Amino acid sequence: MSTAPGTTAAPAPAHQLGWTDNGAAVEISLDGVPVLTYTYAADDPHAESPRPYFHPVRTRGGDLVSAYRPHDHVWHKGIAWSLPHLGPDNFWGGPSYRRGQDYQWLPNNGAMRHLETTKAADDDGTFSFAHRLQWMTQQDSLVVEEERSFRVVPGTDASYTLVFDTAMTNVSGEDIHIGSPTTEGRGNAGYGGLFWRGPRSFAGGTIMGPGGATGEELRGQRAPWLSFVGQHDETCRYSTLVMVDDPGSVHPEPEWFARSEPFACMGPAPFFSKEVLFQAGATLRFRYGVVVADGASDQDRAEALATAARGILVAAPASPAVT
Repeated sequence: MSTAPGTTAAPAPAHQLGWTDNGAAVEISLDGVPVLTYTYAADDPHAESPRPYFHPVRTRGGDLVSAYRPHDHVWHKGIAWSLPHLGPDNFWGGPSYRRGQDYQWLPNNGAMRHLETTKAADDDGTFSFAHRLQWMTQQDSLVVEEERSFRVVPGTDASYTLVFDTAMTNVSGEDIHIGSPTTEGRGNAGYGGLFWRGPRSFAGGTIMGPGGATGEELRGQRAPWLSFVGQHDETCRYSTLVMVDDPGSVHPEPEWFARSEPFACMGPAPFFSKEVLFQAGATLRFRYGVVVADGASDQDRAEALATAARGILVAAPASPAVT
């Protein structure tokens, strides 16, 4: 295409962002590649604690980096905000761990129900979505009202960052203690929070943290970020995920739950080893960045991806007054 004399052609966009919404899920694409689907009105079985989730999650090159309903834990759903011990209720799915009694199937599997979408838009090259939810117990009692949002921010180095932000308000009328299987007595099993389950081929992958720390010994350790490098079947390519805590968080730096065997999973676990008091009427906010990148990463690249994600979180801070 030619331009008139004395004029300058506009630079080509660095990326093309697109999205569609079918009334239950929104799919986001970058440069024609569907990188992320967020199901906000889940219809999973009640025993799996229906809740919104991100799946499929793909790199910008199209490689799948999430698992949905794996046969060993069918309640694992890609990337999802999941709490196994919200007082007596389970918003994680599956059986509940009880001190001295191991795991038991109890009538306590709650559901996070979508109420309304409040935003879905291309914000100057980043995609933004926000909605309101209600957390209902299995007995259909309302315990939490939530305002949740996420953004998809294209990045350099064949990556993008998912910014996840949740503000939960305790409307049960009673104080709630939020914990984990570890606070209930099971050692080093403090999962709960923003949890990622990787594809089968990622088993045996590499967990890395700040300062060169590696391996499953990072489970239960506090850190500002954690990363996982896995290899894909068929293509034999590698992908990297980095999960980053909000530098402006009012909460202590999170402990982490991560495994590479017998399957790949990772997530900041703010209730890992100590219960958090969720007072009646109070609001708790948690905010994280998740970097999805093509290719393997060494320590330097993982650190660089984490630094970039922290910069995104700092540049667009969470709204105030939620503590």
